[in-house]
Amino acid sequence: MRNQGQEPTPSLPGTPATSGDATLLQRLRRQLWQPPRAHGEQPQERVVGPLELFYDLVVVVLVAQAAHHLAEHLTWRGLGEYSVVFALVWIAWANGSLHHELHGHEDARGRSTFLLQILVLVPLGAFVPGAGGDHGRAFAVTAGVLFAVLAVLWLLASRGDSPEYRRSSRLFVAGTVSCALVLGASALLPADARVWTWGLLDAAYLGGFAAVIVSAVPAVSATLTITGALIERFGLLIIIVLGETVTGVVAGLAAEPIDARTLAVALVAVVVGFGAWWTYFDFAGHRAPRPTPAATAQWMLAHLPLTAAVAAMGAAMVGLVEHAHAARTPAATSWVLCGGAAAVLTSTMVAAASLRAWREAGTLYRPLARTCAATAVACLALGAARPAPLVLGLALVALFGIPWGLAVAHRLRQDGLPHDDKASRASH
Repeated sequence: MRNQGQEPTPSLPGTPATSGDATLLQRLRRQLWQPPRAHGEQPQERVVGPLELFYDLVVVVLVAQAAHHLAEHLTWRGLGEYSVVFALVWIAWANGSLHHELHGHEDARGRSTFLLQILVLVPLGAFVPGAGGDHGRAFAVTAGVLFAVLAVLWLLASRGDSPEYRRSSRLFVAGTVSCALVLGASALLPADARVWTWGLLDAAYLGGFAAVIVSAVPAVSATLTITGALIERFGLLIIIVLGETVTGVVAGLAAEPIDARTLAVALVAVVVGFGAWWTYFDFAGHRAPRPTPAATAQWMLAHLPLTAAVAAMGAAMVGLVEHAHAARTPAATSWVLCGGAAAVLTSTMVAAASLRAWREAGTLYRPLARTCAATAVACLALGAARPAPLVLGLALVALFGIPWGLAVAHRLRQDGLPHDDKASRASH
């Protein structure tokens, strides 16, 4: 027995830890390596962290690789390869982002899961430009590894599921595992068959993802809510990808002697990219969708063609600036740039149709949707006409201004109404 007041004997190196030491280690482990957050515990108020932003920047490097390859291969085949590869990259990004949103913590485990994905994304990015050709097998195997990592992360998160979540979790894990297996097996196929397989896989995965969300029981559907943090993540990805339009303009300027016309085309192209930003953030960005499964799926999936179209526009701007003195814009450049603008307009309206604001401000959004559809058709007609690059750029600026002009006119009419009429219209 130790005498009263006697100091405890210090532990020697190599001796077993005391119960106090064990408790301290357990506390430290809980702080640094927490188990995945259980389904149904998604935080509604959360700030997007710097680690997520770093992850998004790494993904945008892959987007840039795909866009630069498209800029050098503005053909129907090049556009098809771009669409397929971009969709795979976007699906992986959305998959990893949702995992962190639903199950991740800001701890060492969360950092390790992001780092593991980044370590696979880096070599995958090196294979993106040649995914449709010489590097197709390497891209397929590396992408398969990435989806296998994602499947393991979802599987670990599902281990503590309560019964109502098990079916949806198993379907999601099975879908991600299937992606990994199909991608790995596609390495054995010829190049053309491989790209077609990836395209079918994209469609099947996105369709299955939407079906799982829409068909889930209410308790499960309620776990995936579009929080402010998720809205910010999707908006930030759009902003970062919009940087590709500026990159495309700068790349075009760097490749040609700069004179007045070339500079004018370049600056107009920047305004076109600004118009895409303006369209999305004025009418859909930073707004919450309705809290229904169908609206959730619609909001998320609408961002895929929207993001792809913005990056494709950046790729086409390289050719627009390089051919600033041409009498007519090259066909591929014209179609990709104008088609991208049409896709931005329509995808923005598809995303907007899922918003709460769509019903709360129906007097704006319904005519706006019709206007954007007509403007998208005009963009395609402009692409077919192939005017000179400066004329084409100015026409796109004017076309992007039409929906905005409609919105401004609507706002002026609303501001001119008496207060009682405003309240009555808002209620409908």
